[in-house]
Amino acid sequence: MMRIPIREDRTAAQAQSCDHLARFLAVRDQTLALVAQLTAEDMMVQSMPEASPVKWHLAHTTWFFESFILFPFFPGYKAFHADFHWLFNSYYQSFARFPDKHLRASFSRPTLDEVLAYRRHVDQAMTEFAGRMDVGSEALDRLILGAHHEQQHQELILTDILHAFATNPMRPAYMAPPQNQPTKDLPLAFTSSTGGLSEIGALADAGFSFDNERPRHRVWLEPFALSNRLITNGEYANFIADEGYSRAELWLSEGWHQVQSQAWQAPLYWTKQEGSWKIFTLRGTLALDTMRNLPVTHVSFYEADAYARWAGKRLPTEAEWECCAAQHPIAGNLLETGRFHPVPCLDERVMQIFGDAWQWTASAYLPYPGFTPLPGALGEYNGKFMSGKFVLRGGSFATPVTHLRATYRNFFAPETRWQFSGIRLCESCT
Repeated sequence: MMRIPIREDRTAAQAQSCDHLARFLAVRDQTLALVAQLTAEDMMVQSMPEASPVKWHLAHTTWFFESFILFPFFPGYKAFHADFHWLFNSYYQSFARFPDKHLRASFSRPTLDEVLAYRRHVDQAMTEFAGRMDVGSEALDRLILGAHHEQQHQELILTDILHAFATNPMRPAYMAPPQNQPTKDLPLAFTSSTGGLSEIGALADAGFSFDNERPRHRVWLEPFALSNRLITNGEYANFIADEGYSRAELWLSEGWHQVQSQAWQAPLYWTKQEGSWKIFTLRGTLALDTMRNLPVTHVSFYEADAYARWAGKRLPTEAEWECCAAQHPIAGNLLETGRFHPVPCLDERVMQIFGDAWQWTASAYLPYPGFTPLPGALGEYNGKFMSGKFVLRGGSFATPVTHLRATYRNFFAPETRWQFSGIRLCESCT
């Protein structure tokens, strides 16, 4: 781990810069820890167009700091490689050209060693830059944004390597199987909320938030009740057994089209072997019977919505979810636990608000009233995706705790299944 230079006579601004640098270095170390057990061959795999090779994630997150901080704010910075400026751009159209996403698996060069050297080069430059006397607020804001951007890619590294391993006929495991899983079944219950006039969204002075979380604004909520936990694999298996994937009346039209065209019969990574369901996880292939009371994951919005209809309930709106989540601490089965696997809910209160599985909401991913994207190329970070997607809330077991807030809005297309996405139910109260 790189040491942070500390001066006793530093100003308040320098102290803030040092704090931001400490966070930056901690995030960078966490990324390397996640990939430490992967081989160079593992890091080359791109198993579908939506995913990226791990090696690309390592380079792209480095590219972000180089492109948005070092190039514009650190005079004299020397690029590690002239072509990396465009090679590891993801989708910033106004910044530089970039290769088609589905070609990332063909990047056998630069080598993994070169990518790791690139990371060290940028980390050293960032450390030197943060120790300067004239680091401005804009650069510091971008440093924190970059750290959160890398934490998003930490979760993507895990989702993408899981999909890569799932396509490998040998089905290798990222980690050893879990031991001594609790088996208590907690009954599904609902906690009522009176609704009324509420506020959602991030406050401008409440610390870091993405632009899509702002501005804070008022919403009106009718009375509702939120389930005390996430839906389990066992409960979802009952939906499957009741021919949930064969009943068109449960599905939205486009969801039913996905069921038929993609031949969906169960969540992603579920396979039937000798009459019994098996589930492929980061910890290998496990029997459904050993995971019945764990939250179901890898379901699309369409599957979550169909399950809710089958259960006689609905999905919560993101406003309903946030108003409940704001009453809970940011704690749960998150990345820092090191489990990399869901756990059962063992508390009768409303739990699993944060961690275990991202929770689909009924809300389309749209701008809040008064939304303003960031200026320049960074304005492409969130705003241009506000079409055809749905909001997920709460994080998963692969989300860092320092990355989450009650106001955090994740978003994916409704057919997405390779994310650690699950289901929480809601009901309207009359």
